[in-house]
Amino acid sequence: MASDNNPMLRDGITGDWIGTFVGHKGAVWQARLSDDVSLAATGSADFSAKVWNTYTGETLHTLQHSHIVRAVAFPSQPRPQILATGGHEKKLRIFDLSRSSSSSSPTTPDSVNGLTNGTSSPAETPCYEVGPGVHGGTIKSIVWGSDLNILTTAADDKKIRWWDLRSRTPIGEYEVDGIVGSCELNAPPSSDGYSGGAGGGVLSVAAGKTAYFFDGHEPGRLIKSIKMPSAVASVALHAEQRKFVTGSSDDTWVRVWDFDDERELHVYKGHHGPIWSVAFSPDGKLCATGSEDGTIKLWKFTNSPYGLWR
Repeated sequence: MASDNNPMLRDGITGDWIGTFVGHKGAVWQARLSDDVSLAATGSADFSAKVWNTYTGETLHTLQHSHIVRAVAFPSQPRPQILATGGHEKKLRIFDLSRSSSSSSPTTPDSVNGLTNGTSSPAETPCYEVGPGVHGGTIKSIVWGSDLNILTTAADDKKIRWWDLRSRTPIGEYEVDGIVGSCELNAPPSSDGYSGGAGGGVLSVAAGKTAYFFDGHEPGRLIKSIKMPSAVASVALHAEQRKFVTGSSDDTWVRVWDFDDERELHVYKGHHGPIWSVAFSPDGKLCATGSEDGTIKLWKFTNSPYGLWR
């Protein structure tokens, strides 16, 4: 979360500052990069989502909402032309970026990737809502996996839902034990049973005092849930090493666990606030943690030299 309204782009290995996206007028709750890193999307407390050119910093699209935007997601494709948003409105929307102006409000389109109906003027961003009235709480996370027709949402009604965009209906649902802290798809670095079926990765969810791991290819299939000794605010799985990392809202330590026997293996110390976000680099050799102390820390997750680490 960027409470100063200005999300930043940084080098993933050194942490060096690359640039700042200027334009939001409220705290930025979430930021996402497209797979080819040519685009960034942000969701903000100023009731908007924005899409940015990562090379120039230019605002390409401003998508107006009626309340705080907590979640944004691109599909897994180069230079994506659609964006999913969600937040305090409790509405999951899909926007067609190929037919929008630089600043626009939601409208019902004639076609968004061939999935919708209605009409829109050139000054508006065509969009459609998926599952009106289904979400019973703020949408905290949206995950787009390898199947572009399937989306996953995590909301404050303690439900993880899997959606088929062709029918716009849920095809799977799982109720977790507490409010969701994080819900992320971890890339599949290996082909074993814990990396998800057919290369789909693993959906890692932190909720209450439990870490959940779902098959990223088969909607709704729980691989394993692990009870933790205290509240877990964030979780990420490293399937190849059979380890997972958690952050907590109760303390300032980053903990590494064995996925199979559920033992605590290591503790990273250095943050001075709750840890709300945990993620691995695409090659699995770095772990990044984001804290309420206003810092992001990078931790080496390999025994070999890497970047600045020896």
